[in-house]
Amino acid sequence: MKVDRTHVVVDKWLATGEPGVYAIGDLVGPPWLAHKASHEGVICVEKIAGVNDVHPLDTSNVPGCTYWNPQVASIGLTEAKAKEKGYDVRVGTFPFGVLGRAKMAGETEGFVKIVADKKYDEILGVHMIGLRSTELVSEATLALQLECTVEELIRTIHAHPTMSEAVAEAAHATHGSAIHA
Repeated sequence: MKVDRTHVVVDKWLATGEPGVYAIGDLVGPPWLAHKASHEGVICVEKIAGVNDVHPLDTSNVPGCTYWNPQVASIGLTEAKAKEKGYDVRVGTFPFGVLGRAKMAGETEGFVKIVADKKYDEILGVHMIGLRSTELVSEATLALQLECTVEELIRTIHAHPTMSEAVAEAAHATHGSAIHA
């Protein structure tokens, strides 16, 4: 059986072609995620209310999360997609098993992987699997939203002992200088 996955056509402010009718979430297309739909709802209502400085949603910066065991989270381009788009990439990974916080929790499986552009050092994607990945992805989402470089992430202090140290260490690894590997 073939399924037609059509969606409601909207403009960047989520307005349909019918005056005064707006649509969000699964109706307007992928990614089909609750947090994306919620963000669209805020954009839509703020635009209707006349709030200044409303920005349309950039769907390339919507994190994907799998809430299972192990947790999986991802934002931005994979290494393969970045290369396909013509980027000269460098990649850094860091295993959770090295982290004191992961050891304390007895959850040492998993890692963080950062994909970055060599030319400008911009972070293109962050991918992770393991303990608290669905929460750690928020730091990566902010980094991509702000067009953060790997160097800027390296200079950001990460509390110890935390799972977020894996993000910092993966950034160091991207430059070939992981501290605790």
